[in-house]
Amino acid sequence: SAKDMKHRLGFLLQKSDSCDYSSSQGKKEKTSSSQRLSQEEVRKWAVSLENLIHHDRGLAAFRAFLKSEYSEENIEFWVSCEEYKKTKSPAKLSPKARKIYDEFISVQATKEVNLDSCTREKTSHNMLEPTLSCFDEAQRKIFTLMEKDSYRRFLKSPYYLDLVSPPGAGCGPENCKRNHTHTLDCNSNIISQCA
Repeated sequence: SAKDMKHRLGFLLQKSDSCDYSSSQGKKEKTSSSQRLSQEEVRKWAVSLENLIHHDRGLAAFRAFLKSEYSEENIEFWVSCEEYKKTKSPAKLSPKARKIYDEFISVQATKEVNLDSCTREKTSHNMLEPTLSCFDEAQRKIFTLMEKDSYRRFLKSPYYLDLVSPPGAGCGPENCKRNHTHTLDCNSNIISQCA
């Protein structure tokens, strides 16, 4: 829901450089330094999609961005595959594989991902005897699709740009707007744009 999105993004976007000077001191005291994102961490997300999605906060920001574009099935599929590969019990492989297949790959999939027919057929064939690697090719294709398309848009979006802006840039009372191709108020306006 919109309220949940605002709450999650509000937490994600908490930074020490708040536009609201009257509450920034209170925020600094309430937010421990371990909860804050360093500029260095956020800049690493622009190096590769792997850096982004292997960081909890980066994954959350990317997922929120994809949700805003109605394409979160790609990251959900990728995450499901990662979790599937950690399956220890052979008895659980088949039911877990079937669940992922039915949700993301089958013809009636509720969150169907965009796979070419060859990869889809190979993955269907792998379902006859599921192994830990039965989704590897499909997962790789979806990763590449995200890397070439939505990841590039994410790096130009408010979801990323607001987090990577240097402390104080655009957050003073006299220049609380940022000059990009789109104009953004500081954190509070970003959250309302995401709803």
